Amino acid sequence: MPMPRMQETLSNQSTTIDLDNIRALTAADARAVDHYIHEQLRSEVVLINQLGQYIVNSGGKRLRPLLVLLAARACDYQGEQHIHLAAIIEFIHTATLLHDDVVDASVLRRGQQTANAIWGNEASVLVGDFLYSRAFEMMVGLGSMRVMEILSHTTNIIAEGEVLQLLNCHDADTSEERYREVIRYKTAKLFEAAAQLGAVLGGQPEVIEQAMARYGMHLGTAFQLIDDALDYSASAAEMGKNLGDDLAEGKPTLPLIHAMRNGTPEQAEIIRNAIEKGGLERIEEVRAAIESTQAIAYTSQSAREEADLAIAALAPLPESPYKDALYGLAEFSVNRNY
Repeated sequence: MPMPRMQETLSNQSTTIDLDNIRALTAADARAVDHYIHEQLRSEVVLINQLGQYIVNSGGKRLRPLLVLLAARACDYQGEQHIHLAAIIEFIHTATLLHDDVVDASVLRRGQQTANAIWGNEASVLVGDFLYSRAFEMMVGLGSMRVMEILSHTTNIIAEGEVLQLLNCHDADTSEERYREVIRYKTAKLFEAAAQLGAVLGGQPEVIEQAMARYGMHLGTAFQLIDDALDYSASAAEMGKNLGDDLAEGKPTLPLIHAMRNGTPEQAEIIRNAIEKGGLERIEEVRAAIESTQAIAYTSQSAREEADLAIAALAPLPESPYKDALYGLAEFSVNRNY
C-alpha cells in the first residue's frame, strides 16, 4: 500500500495521520528490532529479566526506534545496523523512563503500574542502569566512533535535562525559556540523535546529517509540548497515566506558565501555590485558569510551529515514501490525543 503524499497537510491541523500506515513501511525492520531487544535483555539475574521484559513489553508508541528506521531508509541506508541502533535508542529511552518514574514517584504509565510501584525504587534504578550499560555494550558492537560520539553526548545531555527539570520543580518563577531548555535536553535530544544517526548510517553529507538532527530536535519538542497540553486536556484512559501528574509533582509546564502570565492576579496566585506545594487540591481552579487564558491553544500552537520547523528541515532529502512518513510523523506528533 503506497504512502500518501503528506506535504499538503502542513497547515491542516484537523488531518488525521494513521500511525499504522507509517509503521507499515518498516514492519519487517520493526520485527527485527523487537527480536534484538528481547535477545539483548537476557541476563542471568532473574529480576533484570522480569523487570526489563515488563517495561519493554508495556506498550508505548516506540516513536524513537521508528524514527531511526525511517531516517535510515530515507537516507538510503541498505544495511542492518539501523536495527541495532533502533534497539539502542529504545534501551536508552526505557532507562530514562525507569529513572523518571522513581524521581517523580509515579505509579501509572501507559495504563498500567510503573515498575517502581511493583518492584520498588531500588530495583527500578538498578535495572535502568543495566539498560544504559547494555546500550553502550551494543554501541561498541557497531564499531563506529561517530555513533559512540553522538550517543555518549546525547545521554550526557539527557542527564543534564533531568537535573534541570528537578531544579525547576516547585519553582513557580520558571520562565518559558527555562522550560523549553528542559525539553530540548530531556526529550528532544534523543529524537535528534535518532534522526541524525539515520543520516550517519546512510553516509550522507554534513548538510543532510544536520538537517536530520534539526528535524529530530523539532519533532521531539513538538511531541513533548503536546504531552504537556494533554496532561490538562485528555482523559486518563487516552493518556494511560494519571491526569494532572505534572501539577501534582510541581512541574511548571507551558500551560501553567502561560496561564500565570496571562491570567488574573487571583488565577496566577492559585497556580503559583499549586506549583510550589504540589498536589491536586485546586486542580479544577487551575484548569479553569488554563481554559480562560487559552493556555492549551497556546501550547498546541507552539507545538505546531515546532512541527512545521521539523517538516521544513526535511527539504534537502530526496523524495521517497520514507520522507513522506517523516512528514506524517511530524503531523502525528501534534494531531494526537494520546
